[in-house]
Amino acid sequence: MTPIPALTRLWLPVTAMIVIVVASNILVQFPINDWFTWGTFSFPLAFLVTDLTNRRLGPAAARRVIYAGFPVAVLLSALLGGVVTDPAMALRVAAASGFAFLMGQVLDVAIFDRMRRARWWQTPLVSSAFASAVDTIVFFAGTFAGTPVPWQQLALGDFGVKLVMGVLLLVPYRALMAAVAPLDMPARRA
Repeated sequence: MTPIPALTRLWLPVTAMIVIVVASNILVQFPINDWFTWGTFSFPLAFLVTDLTNRRLGPAAARRVIYAGFPVAVLLSALLGGVVTDPAMALRVAAASGFAFLMGQVLDVAIFDRMRRARWWQTPLVSSAFASAVDTIVFFAGTFAGTPVPWQQLALGDFGVKLVMGVLLLVPYRALMAAVAPLDMPARRA
C-alpha cells in the first residue's frame, strides 16, 4: 500500500495527469480532419509529466502517479465526456483510454528508467516514442474499431503528432531539468 505522505508530494503530477487525460479524452471526440483530433495535441503532455516525475523521484513514484491518476481520469472521462458528446462513445473512449494509458505510461516509465544515464534528450524522446506507439494503437483500435471513423488514419496522424510533440516537449523538459534534478543523486551537467 502506498503511504499517504508519498502521494501528497505527488499531488501536482497526479492532478496534471488527470487534467491532461480527461481533456484529451473529451477533445479526441472532435476531429479536425481525417488525420487529427483536438486530443492529438494535448495527450503528449502526459509523457512530459511522467518523464519529469520519473527523473525527479524515480520509477516507483512515476508509477504511483499513473496508478493514482488512472481511475480518476477514466471515471471523469466517462462522466464528463458523456455530457459533452454521446455517452456510449464517451464510455468507449474512457475504457480504451484507460487500457492504452496504463500500457503506454508503464512502458514509458520502464524505458525511461533503463535509459536514465543516456544523453538528456535521448531518454525522454525514446521512451515517449515507444510508449506513444503502443498507446496510439491500443487507444484508436479500442475506441473506433467497428465504427465509420477512419481510425487507422487518425492513429497515423496522432502518432505523427506525438513524435513531433516529443521533440518539441524537449524544450520544457530541458528548461525544467535543474528544477527536477533527481533527489537521490546530484544534478549532472549535460
